[in-house]
Amino acid sequence: MFAPNRQGLYRIRRRCAPVLALCLALGLEACGDTGMPNFDLSAAYVSGRRPLRAEVAVREPLGPLVLDTRRILVRSGPETLAYLADAQWSERLPALVRERLVETFRNADLLRSPPANEPAAYALELEIRHFELDAQNRQGVVEIAAKVVNARDGRIIAERSFKSAAPAQGTSGPQATAALDKALSTVMTEIVAFTAAKI
Repeated sequence: MFAPNRQGLYRIRRRCAPVLALCLALGLEACGDTGMPNFDLSAAYVSGRRPLRAEVAVREPLGPLVLDTRRILVRSGPETLAYLADAQWSERLPALVRERLVETFRNADLLRSPPANEPAAYALELEIRHFELDAQNRQGVVEIAAKVVNARDGRIIAERSFKSAAPAQGTSGPQATAALDKALSTVMTEIVAFTAAKI
């Protein structure tokens, strides 16, 4: 698979530095194995898509440092962030989202592997902009920006942002992760349809 663009990664992280500082000021715990229950995300099932005309590499999403963790982000106000105290993802969120999106492409019979020693013709570059429990409105919010890029010359074929919100029954680990899983499923379904229409 393709490695993320280092300059792009720097720009995104620099832009999110004030948010990270805010979170640290709120006393957020460090990333790592905290002994809390692990929660996973689900791949979506998409049908009725025509096969892709070329191979595509799904890159690991970039995004704010506060999401580059196993911890589950909670927003209780416009500038008030924290992590759930009783739950965490089974692995780092960007890696987990990529894995489930790849599975979603495979569920739709769209993802093919390029011949040995040949790179994929296209890359799907992703940026996680929101992936949090909105505690005030009791909903899981997911927003991911996607770019279809010609892997040979770096030309952007198409780009779009996808956002979805799903109601949460509460703010516990199982309730929060269920809402985020549902919102992500909608976003992944739309990303797959978007990619299939461009390649």
